[in-house]
Amino acid sequence: MNELELKYGCNPNQKPARIFMRDGGDLPIQVLNGKPGYINFLDAFNAWQLVKELKEALGLPAAASFKHVSPTSAAVGLPLGDSLKRACFVDDVEGLDDSPLACAYARARGTDRLCSFGDWAALSDVCDETTARLLQREVSDGVIAPGYTDQALAILKTKRKGGYNIVQIDPSYVPAQQETKDVFGVTFQQGRNDARIDMSLLDNVVTCNKNLPDSARRDLIVALITLKYTQSNSVCYAFDGQAIGVGAGQQSRIHCTRLAGTKADTWFLRQHPKALNLPFLPSLGRPERDNVIDSYINGNEEDVCAEGFWEKYFIWRPDPLNEREKRAWLDQTNDVSLASDAFFPFPDNIERALGQENASAEDMKKGVEMIEHQIQACFEKLGLTEMGKVGEAFDPNLHNAVAHIEDESLGENVIAAVYQKGYKLGDRVVRHAMVQVAN
Repeated sequence: MNELELKYGCNPNQKPARIFMRDGGDLPIQVLNGKPGYINFLDAFNAWQLVKELKEALGLPAAASFKHVSPTSAAVGLPLGDSLKRACFVDDVEGLDDSPLACAYARARGTDRLCSFGDWAALSDVCDETTARLLQREVSDGVIAPGYTDQALAILKTKRKGGYNIVQIDPSYVPAQQETKDVFGVTFQQGRNDARIDMSLLDNVVTCNKNLPDSARRDLIVALITLKYTQSNSVCYAFDGQAIGVGAGQQSRIHCTRLAGTKADTWFLRQHPKALNLPFLPSLGRPERDNVIDSYINGNEEDVCAEGFWEKYFIWRPDPLNEREKRAWLDQTNDVSLASDAFFPFPDNIERALGQENASAEDMKKGVEMIEHQIQACFEKLGLTEMGKVGEAFDPNLHNAVAHIEDESLGENVIAAVYQKGYKLGDRVVRHAMVQVAN
């Protein structure tokens, strides 16, 4: 089959819509059930690449939960502890520990249950019965996998009144090296992002502490491969073989870090004894419980413990989880890995703070100076050197000219002002200096 007609594109008004092979060959997928849409296939193909790469890099079954072309989480098939099983609502799943693939999806789906509502699932291995039973109980749009056992397929075909989207992909399929995309009638072409992320990427540890445990290496690989399939800017926290906080598609990397960090904190706090033992009304469904737990932890929509509110959710009024208790619980956490799809912001803000001549808090200024000295010491140990100084000759390989000035007192093609320092690691430019050039 060379093409597949879709109900509509990204939006209902975008018709007709289809997926097809430009080279005239067969599509690498079969739709075994349902009628996936345009966004469904974008999620499916990106999620499949993610889990396929995770499996190849770590040698473990992998799963991902995708929503609107971005991963809410990805994980490899490690066993879940009792608290994590309860937090992921899978403590009652018979045979879970015997299926690494089911463990992977339980982790991925359980990371950010609010954002995974109505997700697209991707599985690196043939879907077994236990994994199918997990999918059956969740609100999900569809799943992609290299195959399904007969029992798994029969279970999934009963989901959504028989309309659940089930896609099988050829695991040996290799896409063309060049990819194209049309925007506003203009065709863009680029080489496919086939950068390989595996353990060899972490062979050269550049920090002073060279001791990187195997668990940290595994989690960094999980985070980096997850980030590969997000919209930049993006930041990911990983722990125990799964992405626990993904902040993606933000204009500021600082905001990405805050978003990912908040999600990671929520994941840990869902395992707090108070959160695990909330006395829910038996009539409250799983999606409603997810919303209530999120509000209980973060206080986003309403105070679910307040008079007039708790009665809607609980058998009795639970004690709130206060800030001191949250902090104490999170302070027990160690061994979390953090990755970014590019370098984190440099210490420009610290330098700007030091440049304030009328600083009134002398102690604060001295503290910032100490931080800057520590940063400079770290840079020296890493071999990171600054680039871009007033009076230097402008070099387009090192400097980014953002302004021009005519000044007879300066030579030709000379840096007149530095707006943002550049950095080099050995001979490699890490960040170009942003400068004003004279004459």
